Amino acid sequence: MSIVRANPIRLLLVDDHEVVRVGLRTVLHNNQGITVVGEAGTKAAAVRAVNRLKPDIVLMDVRLPDGSGVEASRDILARHPATRIIFLTSYADDDSALACVLAGAQGYVLKNIDSDFLIRSIRAVSNGQSILDPTLTQRALKWIKAMPAQASPVRKQSLAPQEERVLALVAEGLTNKEIAAAMQLSDKTVKNYLANMFQKLQISRRAQAATFFVKRQA
Repeated sequence: MSIVRANPIRLLLVDDHEVVRVGLRTVLHNNQGITVVGEAGTKAAAVRAVNRLKPDIVLMDVRLPDGSGVEASRDILARHPATRIIFLTSYADDDSALACVLAGAQGYVLKNIDSDFLIRSIRAVSNGQSILDPTLTQRALKWIKAMPAQASPVRKQSLAPQEERVLALVAEGLTNKEIAAAMQLSDKTVKNYLANMFQKLQISRRAQAATFFVKRQA
């Protein structure tokens, strides 16, 4: 027998495409104890909406026009640690998923799932479960534990200011092209910064760079 909540799950939708938000609201609102309390199409609007509406769960996209869902999640959880975040995204790569795990997400599901699975995922996360690939979670935890030893060369060879900015954007889950646009640089210059940064940190993957950034902020 399923447990019936006394109060509905208060859900905030965050996606930069209005048609996606309309579709999600149509499927989710007042469905099996879920109430959509608001919507947002940007990172800044998402943070404001959480401050105002205090939702139980935020259904978050990875890519937003003014930043990333990863960065929005960090800002939200810093102020509202009880809020639970599920990423609903088109990006299936490990680096994006790991960036979301490191940001504190409790769920990471792809947009090609059916509505029943999405509803079950929301209810599961509301009940304290995580909808995350255990392999990704274990890898993130392993990298977090290992990072202090890996990061020791940085004390001798510090990152340049531009490399620091690239590192922060990598931790937000941005691609090289998105980083280049944000910093008004060429793709080649961004690749050079990444190569230098990886060499200094003695790492080989973007998710490891994100892990180092999160570990250092803690």
